[in-house]
Amino acid sequence: MSKFTKEALQVKHALISQGLENPFFNCFKDIKQKKVLIAKYIQKIMKLLNLNLTNDSLSQTPLRIARMYIEEIFSGLNYANFPKITVIKNITKINEMIIIDDIIFHSICEHHFLVFEGKATVAYIPEYVLIGLSKINRIVNFFSKRPQIQERLTRQILIALQILLSTKNVAVSIRARHFCVRARGIKDSESNTKTLAFGGKFRDQLHLRNEFLQITNNSKL
Repeated sequence: MSKFTKEALQVKHALISQGLENPFFNCFKDIKQKKVLIAKYIQKIMKLLNLNLTNDSLSQTPLRIARMYIEEIFSGLNYANFPKITVIKNITKINEMIIIDDIIFHSICEHHFLVFEGKATVAYIPEYVLIGLSKINRIVNFFSKRPQIQERLTRQILIALQILLSTKNVAVSIRARHFCVRARGIKDSESNTKTLAFGGKFRDQLHLRNEFLQITNNSKL
């Protein structure tokens, strides 16, 4: 079993307690075994589609997909990949809004396994600790690397940062384009979806929430 950091376990347990964890089994099969099994089932699907797996272009596709699933686009299912988090004491007593915007992410819609991609904006008002700015990008990236729905993703980022920053004062906005809407079904290539999550002062103080929303409204895909 892979070792999880204390921070990873704290976040995972908080998400479970609030019903915000992804619906997956705690299965710790060997990574190599997982890749072999995934490749095997992808090969079956390809055969059912009457694809010729002896073709040079297709012969390695099952293994390529298996590696991609485990190492890249679904790597966030494994909390062993949770970002290493370091916080520092807020000795300078910073109490103003800190904003990280235009965080680009790519995720996979769990309903059709098609891409949705967009930008996240995250803000927090420190109390006891500060966090390295790149860590916020990494947390967004971690939770996006799963079969996801945008609404859950937004809340997961909020709760994770509240735990790691020891404050409720966090706000998250995500604006995304969904290829299950763009490439199939209604085939609407122009619409996008925006989701919001507020905690602490961002939820309770209208002027802070409006200030945050004004920033996110200027963000374009």
